[in-house]
Order: sequence, then structure tokens, then C-alpha cells
Amino acid sequence: MRTPQLCLNFGLLATPGARLATTQAIKADAVQFVLMRQLPGLLILIAALAAQALARQPLHAKHAMVVSRETHATDAGIAILHSGGNAVDAAIAVAFSLSVTLPSAGNLGGGGFMLIRLANGTSTFLDFRERAPLSASRNMYLDPKTGRITGDSLVGYRASGVPGTVRGLDLAYTKFGTKPWKDLVQPAVTLATDGFPIGWGLAQALRSQANTDKLSRFPESKRIFLKDGAYYDFEENFRQPELARTLTRLRDLGAKDFYEGETARLLAADMAAHGGEITLEDLKQYKAIERQPLEGTYKGYGIITAPPPSSGGVGIIQMLGMLALTDYAKDGAGSASSLHYEAEVMRRYFADRAELLGDPDFTKLSVKGLTSPDYLRKRRDSIEPAKVTPSIQLKAGDPGPYESPETTHFSIVDAAGNAVSMTYTLNAGYGSGVTATGLGFLLNNEMDDFAADPGQPNLFGLIQGEANAIAPRKTPLSSMTPTIVTKDDKLYMVVGSPGGPTIINAVLEVILNVLDFGMNMQQAVDQPRIHHQWMPDTLSLENTVSPDTIALLRQFGHTVRPTASIAEVEAIRSFGDWLEGAPDGRVESAAKGY
Repeated sequence: MRTPQLCLNFGLLATPGARLATTQAIKADAVQFVLMRQLPGLLILIAALAAQALARQPLHAKHAMVVSRETHATDAGIAILHSGGNAVDAAIAVAFSLSVTLPSAGNLGGGGFMLIRLANGTSTFLDFRERAPLSASRNMYLDPKTGRITGDSLVGYRASGVPGTVRGLDLAYTKFGTKPWKDLVQPAVTLATDGFPIGWGLAQALRSQANTDKLSRFPESKRIFLKDGAYYDFEENFRQPELARTLTRLRDLGAKDFYEGETARLLAADMAAHGGEITLEDLKQYKAIERQPLEGTYKGYGIITAPPPSSGGVGIIQMLGMLALTDYAKDGAGSASSLHYEAEVMRRYFADRAELLGDPDFTKLSVKGLTSPDYLRKRRDSIEPAKVTPSIQLKAGDPGPYESPETTHFSIVDAAGNAVSMTYTLNAGYGSGVTATGLGFLLNNEMDDFAADPGQPNLFGLIQGEANAIAPRKTPLSSMTPTIVTKDDKLYMVVGSPGGPTIINAVLEVILNVLDFGMNMQQAVDQPRIHHQWMPDTLSLENTVSPDTIALLRQFGHTVRPTASIAEVEAIRSFGDWLEGAPDGRVESAAKGY
């Protein structure tokens, strides 16, 4: 008879509310587990109490906080805040720095979203997502002979949408920046010019078979990131002179250089030489868009989140709305019952996403319908407490009338109370694998986020419909979900995540861990996570979830697939007079404050 392994959440809960939630979960699943396996539930309780001593605590600061994926970028942001810059200034410095130190996701050749909430309570959302080139067409990635999807949307020059990151950072600076632009780009210039010691995670990632195979296909990528096959060692200095020259032009000439200047000309010429789709005209026409954030409420808290073309904000509001109509949390955090309900609302949201969401500038969307009380009640009423609804039986709902759709994230709060939640991406790790000749930065493979063949799964296994079919200048549907939570109209939480479709569910779970289970910010981030996206009909969960809980979920009818890690979250909570910064221990992330 073996003692069951324990879900990490049993050792991460220290606040009274969190202890209560955990005790409930232990009792609920242990009792059922004893009945199933004849194992003494007392062993579970003893191990859980012992594990509590291992709990990580969040970083605390009085004034300001930066939490990002990489320590040099976090340093750049906190230095800007120390010098009097605001949260947007710091975000620009962090984003440019990550383009140097996190080549798998930090970028100049990609795009993303920035959610901003000012200290006066106003908020806005900047959309600088990559867009389809003017030459794009609905069937551009289908083999004319077989009708099947080619690999061109994943790897190589044709996989890239028009990059938006630099234009988005420029828009943020124009509207909210206070420090000189040069001061915000300079940290990245220094990191690219002088180099930085490669961390363990980056050194191992660059040696992985998948990344080696992709980057080796393109001479510039192989030379810069793989040392022509010699590879970088842990803590070896990594200098990027071509990227330093590009960043220097952006520092001195501004964002216009990327879209109309020397950088634009070099990028367009490289595309033309290798059969790419992006032209000088595509770059010149690209504009970042300011949109109104989506807003909702959950149990008295305000939710400010990403509107279409992000699908994530709709998902957060919809799933919170369904859960609010249940008693899903009664058995505690990490219990089979709570995870079952979470999985079932995920399943229903992703069924809706597959058919009903796309670029709002091209497709009629029913965001109000998808988040309306009547629709949420109908979707919730279809959930059975201890029984799965097979995905094949579950289609998109009818939300009502239409109204006139590899990543990294960072969260920042400044001393005045301004907050930024920013997520940006190259799509897959290291994007398309292509490094623009002479420019030093990798290009995205964001065209795969379109439905290259509506109804067929993409890179992440997501099935998407006609609303997300390819068209010139169209923005692919995104899962990026930068989110801000308020309490009594004051800033309470800044949260976001990378990870493809797992982003949406990771953000949801962290919010629930704080609001419903009483966790502090670090506990909420460290808690084991699950993911369901409707199709394939599989419940992924981190392998730290206890075997008794997994057994109960299987009894409910879930097809369970344990995995090492689901997404990563970088979050901040404003709690009393303190800020709590929570880097995700699943990766080499960093929080700093003062």
C-alpha cells in the first residue's frame, strides 16, 4: 500500500482563508479516496501540514513592483521607476530589454497587447497584435494539390504577420510616457551591445532538439543563437551586435525607423529575397489600435480585461460568470469537485471560442451575448456536479444578437498606483525560426493563429471557425489575456500569462485562488493548474495534483493527461499598504520592488 503523492497546493496555503479551503479539499477528497483505496486519510492530513512549511512567500514592497520573465528586464523596469518614470515608461523598458534577453518570446518581430489602468481609475487597451500582410489570402497555406495544410504557417518567412510591438510601444509612449524615449530603449541597447550572462533555462532551451532543429534551418538564427552548432554554456556572455544596431536606430530615430526607415527597408528586402509576404507597404500601413477594455464583475470585484481580437477577456468574464452561479469552491482549492467545475466551464467557453470569436474589425461578434446573465445561466445549467459533458456533445451556444475577435507577460505597478499588464509574443517559441538578416531579431509565426483551414486544429490543437479565416490586414484571434482586478474601485491585482490557449485558464485559476480560496499572490501563482480547451477532449493537469484527486476526476468521466507544467503567471496584488509580487517558479522569472 503506497502513500499518495500530494498536490502542491497542500503545502502552499498559509492565510486563514486558504487553510480553510485546503482543509475542506483534504477532507473532501481524502474521505472519497479512503473509500476507493482503503488508505488512511490521516496520512494525507499529516503530510499536508508538514508540507506547509515549504510555502514560498511573495515579494513585498511599499511603493512599486515589476514582475517579469527575466531578471535583467525586471532590473531595467525597476530602474526606470526608481528614476521617476511611471508604469508605462517601465513597461517600454522591460519590453525592449526582453527582446534581447528572452529571444524565445520577447520581441521586436512580434506583437501583443497592453492593458493600462491609471491611478485615477481610467483604463485603456492597446492592440499591437501582428496582422496579415496585404498579399494574404484565405487558402494561402493549403496545398493546391492535396488541399491539406502545409507547414508554411509555422516555420519560415511566409509564417510571419506584420510585427506590431514597436508601434505599440510607441503608441503607449505617445499617450502616457514621461521619461525621454532614449532612456527607455537604452537598457536594451546596453544588454545587446555588452551582452549578458545566459541563464540556465535559456542555455538549456537553445540546446533542445526542437529549437535546434528549427533555428538550424536559417543561417542567421544558427549563427546568432546556436553559435553555429557550438552552443552557449550557462553564464556565458551573449552579445548580439546586429540587434544592438537595430535598437540603437530605434533609440535615436524612434519607432518610425522600424516601419519606414532603414530597419523597414532591410526587413522588406530580406522578405523579398526569401519568398516572404511582408512588404515595405505592409510595414508603412501598420497602426496600433486603442480599444476599450472589457469590464465585468465577480463577487464584488471589478474585472478589467482584454477585448477582441483577444479571446481571453471574453473567456475570463464568461467563466467567472458561470462559476458565480455554482458552489464550486465548497470543497476547497484543488479538490476534485472544484477542478471538475473549472474544467467544465473551460470546456464550454472554448466551444464558444472555436466558432464565435475573431477580429472585431472583420467579423460580427456577440461579446455582450456571450457574457449576458441569461446566456451564462443556460451554460451553467448544462453542467452536472460529478459528471463530464463529452465535448463531442457540446457545441457553441446561441449567445443572441451581434453588436455593431510563445509568449511572455509582465506586470507593473508604480508608486502613484498606475498599473500595466502586458503580454506579447512571437507565437511559438523562437517564432518562425527566422532571424531577419542584418537586424538580429526573430520573426513571428503568428499566421498560424488564423484558421488556415477552418475546422482543423492549429499548432496548439485549437479548432477555429470561419470567423478566424485569413484575410489581408486581418488580426488573428489571440489567447493573450492581460487582466486587472479592482476592489472597491481601487487597484487590487495585475495578472497575465504566456502559453497559447493555456493563458486564459491560467489567468482564471490565479484569480480564483485569490478571490475564492484566500491565497496570497505567491500561493495563487504556485498552485497546480489544469487546462481544458474543448477539443481535444482531454483534461490536462500538472503532475503535482494528487493521485486521489486524479482518480476522482476519472470517475467523473474526465480523460486526464498529467503534464509537467501549464503556462506561467507573473502577478502583483495591492494588499493594504503593501504590494505582493509573485514570479512563477515554473520558470526563471523575477520580481523586484521598492
